[in-house]
Amino acid sequence: MKGKWMKIVRQYTIITLGISMMAVGVYFFKFPNNFVFGGVTGAAALAAKLTPISASEFSAVVNMLMLLLGLIFLGKEFALTTGYATVVLSAELMLLEKACPLNAPLSDQPMLELIFAIALPAIASALLFSVGASSGGTDVIALIVEKYTHLHSIAAALFLTDLVMVVAACFVFDLHTALYSFVGLTVKSLMIDVVLERMKMCKAILIVCDDKEPICDFVNKELNRGATYTPCNGAYTNQPRYIIYTTLTRHEAMQLREFIHKEHLNAFMSMLSTTEVFGKGFDNA
Repeated sequence: MKGKWMKIVRQYTIITLGISMMAVGVYFFKFPNNFVFGGVTGAAALAAKLTPISASEFSAVVNMLMLLLGLIFLGKEFALTTGYATVVLSAELMLLEKACPLNAPLSDQPMLELIFAIALPAIASALLFSVGASSGGTDVIALIVEKYTHLHSIAAALFLTDLVMVVAACFVFDLHTALYSFVGLTVKSLMIDVVLERMKMCKAILIVCDDKEPICDFVNKELNRGATYTPCNGAYTNQPRYIIYTTLTRHEAMQLREFIHKEHLNAFMSMLSTTEVFGKGFDNA
């Protein structure tokens, strides 16, 4: 029970951190420059330009509608985490709007502001996706597309979903803003993909050793992971050895390497990076 609560606390801490990072990127760098990378915030920039509705008010209303779609197609747990993220994002945008009203970009360097407008929301989105949540809006549509089609990439689904907003920006704003928006959408999609791959990365480990017991005991009891071993013979010495195979997170792999060094075990260890890991203990990988 304690482990379950710790997991929930960690999940919502990451969601809160990600949403705060996204709110800063969107409000200070995206809205003032009219960058439209897609999503509800992109549509909000368009709505604020064409109607008397503020960007934060538009985001709040549309996010609630998208949350309903998430509940229907993606399940209750997703709706809870995304609902929390949506409420926090809308509240933080409204708070920033009241506390720090902006009538113009922070600087006269649009390329510099574009970098922050891309990086902060992209890292935030990757953090949210990694814990089974999203910021709502068209992220929900992208996740539905990924789940019910053969498109097994959140970044690609986001790109296709948000491209409509970028095309609309061509007609609402000037050409420079539209071009910046297209570059932003492309880089944002690639960045989300890269960050997600790094966060999901695990280590496939192959160990050749004289004694399997201490290594297998450490993997099973200390790391709470499984391992497979088989007897073998060294090609050079023709002496009996064991091959141990296991898959660990990067942190666990470092712990195992330190254990082998600390105990001065006669072992050869090889680690390969992998992101496609499925099975017990890696259900969310």
